[in-house]
Amino acid sequence: MDFKMPERVQNSHKGTFGRVLNVSGSDYMPGAAVLSSLSALKIGCGYVFLCSTERVINAAAAQTQNIVFVPLNDLENQLERADVLLVGCGLSLSGEAEEIFERTFSSCRQIPTVIDADGLNLLSMKQDTKLPENVILTPHPKEASRLLSVGLDEILNNMEASAKEISQKYNCVTVLKSHRTVVCSKDKEIYTNNSGNSAMAKAGSGDVLAGMIAGLLAQKCEPYNAAKLGVYLHGVSGDLAKNDLTEYGVMAQDLVRYISNAIKTIL
Repeated sequence: MDFKMPERVQNSHKGTFGRVLNVSGSDYMPGAAVLSSLSALKIGCGYVFLCSTERVINAAAAQTQNIVFVPLNDLENQLERADVLLVGCGLSLSGEAEEIFERTFSSCRQIPTVIDADGLNLLSMKQDTKLPENVILTPHPKEASRLLSVGLDEILNNMEASAKEISQKYNCVTVLKSHRTVVCSKDKEIYTNNSGNSAMAKAGSGDVLAGMIAGLLAQKCEPYNAAKLGVYLHGVSGDLAKNDLTEYGVMAQDLVRYISNAIKTIL
């Protein structure tokens, strides 16, 4: 399949390439918020606003100067200004996380949205949540089993059918992650990815993917295309990292570092 990056117009500024509001992280999982934020920037979006707890913001600020930080009491205001919403990376399942999730979707405008990780687990617990029209869900098989209220074996035995069922149930694009990730459009069109390797089976890899997809959405990629392109480039990043670092030594932060090299392969 031929992939194409979104066009970079030369007469542009940071607002041209979109604002991602990333509602992610929790006091004991700040890394997920950092990884997902940086990967959205690395794939080309103009701004990432990270909305999280004070402890997460302090931890993230100590690692990078590239993210704009937003306190939780400003969440509703930031939702009014965002072009894309990313929710769930390292959010946890605490009572505070449930409140954040509910506040987010009670105030969310009709903007493209990516829900990952604990955002998916919270969605499975709150299935009456009103989702935006253009939403991408990025479950691994266990999260998919919760979304569909079925056993894990049922998901693993037929990944394609499971992805289609999630897309139908939630009126979404589904990214069902495995060693051969299945992407399903709202209309049940299927793409099965063939990039990537076992080096990517590390904590944080999914956070990088979620950020990459959100960053492509911010550059006005159509959701199904953003999901396919994000999954493919995420895998290529892992392949390139493996070549330099071996399948044993690749960490999620290395995937972020190799995104630019992955992009070069399709330019």
